[in-house]
Amino acid sequence: MEGIIVNFRGSHKTQYNNQMIIKINGVDSKDSARKLEGKIVSWKTPSGKEIKGKVAKVHGNSGAVRATFEKGMPGQAIGEKVTLN
Repeated sequence: MEGIIVNFRGSHKTQYNNQMIIKINGVDSKDSARKLEGKIVSWKTPSGKEIKGKVAKVHGNSGAVRATFEKGMPGQAIGEKVTLN
């Protein structure tokens, strides 16, 4: 499965650099997104490295999920594709 990184997880004052909001293709409800919890997410950097994370929780009612990555993600990852295993 593929998805797109939408944004960092954060509030008005705080931004969590290792947590990203991901919109997955074909997932449009909270119930179908709940089935993806625990799956591995990977993003390839332009230099070819792979940063892995894990789907932690559902975000909102439209099927977006929150993924926690192993280290801080760069801002250039926003809008890029990720793969779910």
